[in-house]
Amino acid sequence: MQDDHHEHEALAHELNDPELRAAYAAPYDHYKTGIIANILGWLLVTSGTLMYGRKPSYGKFKAIEVIARIPYQSWEVASYTLLTAFYGNEKKAIDLTKTGMFSRMAQDNETMHVVVITKICKERKCVGPIRHMLIPLIFAFFYFWTIYLLYMLHRKSALELNYLFENHAFHQYQQFLDENEAALKERMCMSDFLTLYGRHVRSEYELFETIRNDELIHRNRSIRELEARTC
Repeated sequence: MQDDHHEHEALAHELNDPELRAAYAAPYDHYKTGIIANILGWLLVTSGTLMYGRKPSYGKFKAIEVIARIPYQSWEVASYTLLTAFYGNEKKAIDLTKTGMFSRMAQDNETMHVVVITKICKERKCVGPIRHMLIPLIFAFFYFWTIYLLYMLHRKSALELNYLFENHAFHQYQQFLDENEAALKERMCMSDFLTLYGRHVRSEYELFETIRNDELIHRNRSIRELEARTC
């Protein structure tokens, strides 16, 4: 797990290079998702837009990151549930364990996002207790069980739905960086949680650059997980 963390951090840093990022994104930029993922993805993104607006903001990111952790938690629990039935099938057990390992690493990464962004939001006093805290938590509860059931019944749709969500988050962070580059580069970013996690940035611009890259890595990895288990 520690080696995987270091590999992820190295890749997240490398993807700050626009050419490398474009090359990394290209194989999955035009991936065609199925109808179940399309419907649920549209509902998810549309609900977020209606609640938090189309334009990216600190408050919107705080809400997004509360929800972004959920699929990985659901996948891990579902994988352990399935292991109860398939522990006698070594190949199946290996596949499920690998998914669980990826899920734990990804939810730790998303947890870092939400903790650090929440700290920034508190400093800027730009979030409300209902709209940015209570509503995302309530949504997260129902989203957890929806993804759990979807993963159990139709794993492909669960992974494709995450692809759509992470793709949306990736583009939102890119837009935020493009629109606020100068201001973000002037704002220093200090966080004990970032240090604990093992990520080092100097400014908010560098922070959001790496978070954007995390979302792209998660987007691509969702489909790679699907391909690896179906080949």
